[in-house]
Amino acid sequence: MWQAEHVQALLQAQGHSVALLGMTTQGDQILDRSLSKVGGKGLFVKELEVALEEGRANLAVHSLKDVPMDLPEGFDLACVMTREDPRDAWVSSKYAHLNDLPHGAVVGTSSLRRTVLLRALRPDLKIEPLRGNLDTRLRKLDEGQYDGIVLAAAGLKRLGLGERIRHIFETTEMLPAAGQGALGIEVRSHRADVAQALAPLADAATWLTVTAERAVSRAMGGSCSMPLAAHATLTDGVLRLQAAWGDPEGAPVLLRAETQQAMNAADPASRELARQLGEAVAAQLRSLGAH
Repeated sequence: MWQAEHVQALLQAQGHSVALLGMTTQGDQILDRSLSKVGGKGLFVKELEVALEEGRANLAVHSLKDVPMDLPEGFDLACVMTREDPRDAWVSSKYAHLNDLPHGAVVGTSSLRRTVLLRALRPDLKIEPLRGNLDTRLRKLDEGQYDGIVLAAAGLKRLGLGERIRHIFETTEMLPAAGQGALGIEVRSHRADVAQALAPLADAATWLTVTAERAVSRAMGGSCSMPLAAHATLTDGVLRLQAAWGDPEGAPVLLRAETQQAMNAADPASRELARQLGEAVAAQLRSLGAH
């Protein structure tokens, strides 16, 4: 709802009339199993796509890391907005940092990516599933079910819960998920009028970096069942892309790959270069044994 209201306010500031169509997705309803076991990221977008297809909605606002890498035919990602903090956050009532946890402490996350990254940092910890909206996850922590949990910094900050963050992991510690912290807006492919209305909300640099990240994930067959991290930055005209893969059942070791290339975010052709960069990094990971 925060995301939808944020886009609504920005569009209204552009002179558009915008009403919200509140919906609950399967991803919001199935809370007793990890996403990788019940259908993956698409659980958060399917109902919204049906509303678009039936004409009940003109656009759908998504957290981009929840959007499948390939959209159904007839749907387009029409806008990627300025990114909030893409990093992961450590939240705990007792421990200021992951390093402060005693041997065997319980950490909550249902992300396979965070699981393999946490295991690489602290193989002695017990990683337990954690589902539900932000309030539910924080309540479970406060009830003592976990010694600490890992959440997206962006979600906590957007909802005014930044004070719950004890530590933000640098990308050198925990590499974010593809698209983490960015909002994507989906429309029907034929709605050029809606895409045109969204154009002022787009951020070219964010769109370029998430294109590279999502290309890694797409080339690896990425979904919630893929323990993959991918993160890109654009600094002084150079796009740097890093990725990491780990086996949640195997040794707590990460396979890493990275590359970089000069790019101009304002040049529409750069998105194709970013896709190629992502595919090259995925090929590096596969050559190292990722699958």
